[in-house]
Amino acid sequence: MNFCSHCGAKTVLAIPDGDDRERHVCSSCDTIHYLNPKIITGCLPFMGDQVLLCKRAIEPRYGLWTLPAGFMENGETVEQGAARESWEEARIKLNDLQLYQVFSLPHISQVYFFYLAEITQPDFGPGPESLEVKLCHLDDIPWDELAFTVVESTLRYFIEDRKTGHFPVRSQTLEAMRRPG
Repeated sequence: MNFCSHCGAKTVLAIPDGDDRERHVCSSCDTIHYLNPKIITGCLPFMGDQVLLCKRAIEPRYGLWTLPAGFMENGETVEQGAARESWEEARIKLNDLQLYQVFSLPHISQVYFFYLAEITQPDFGPGPESLEVKLCHLDDIPWDELAFTVVESTLRYFIEDRKTGHFPVRSQTLEAMRRPG
């Protein structure tokens, strides 16, 4: 952040009184600007042994498969955001969402919330951010074509949890993955 959103003056990195880390502070009006993690919220819609996947029509990861999810908006709950994203990406209305997975990705300042949602009416289709939407049998998940690590982890947990019928809420931290080479 280079300029204050309050008065337009330049910001500087400084540790404000009573704080323990550098923040962007306005050099003119002393407004402290907090840059906090982004919240991503979504659903794992399922029907029996099938899950609903969306093929991305936007970057990042254009053309790869994902669960319906996206950035939470101001003025909504995490659950409302998950339901909204499911409508925007898969044109599906979901009720009775149950918190299932929480992922912290500190290396990119993001927190993901995934909810389980049983599909009661298989009425869906691609929204503007999806090229295609389909119900996929658990044995046919396109593992090599999944867009994000959090989606893969959520699907793998779901497959394991279906074996016992117990779907605990999990919270985990995913660190940056190093690429070979």
